[in-house]
Amino acid sequence: MRACTLRFGLYADEEGLAWVESLVDGAVASRSARIAGRTVLRTLPDSGMTTADLYDHLAEQWALEHPGRGSGAREPVELRVRLVCSLRTRRAIRKAVLRGLCPQGSAPHTCRVPWCAA
Repeated sequence: MRACTLRFGLYADEEGLAWVESLVDGAVASRSARIAGRTVLRTLPDSGMTTADLYDHLAEQWALEHPGRGSGAREPVELRVRLVCSLRTRRAIRKAVLRGLCPQGSAPHTCRVPWCAA
């Protein structure tokens, strides 16, 4: 087992962030892995770049998918989850979270929380 980090760019409010965290928790619980830490970033370490600069396209996605609806308290953030698991398990967890974020697949749809996997 080794430590690794999953990174997700999100355009979420507190409720949306909690939902994504629950997807991660569920994916980890069903596999032999352990969450060693979880961080929500608004500024990226070492670069000083804000998540608003990096994930501004997610705010645009929200506006396109929800015309006339305000964004409320949503903001671009990066969720980092540090795992202790094998590389194979890390890949399976990442895949499960992505399936949960986007259950409709590649067909046109509206995301509950606009996201990108980093």
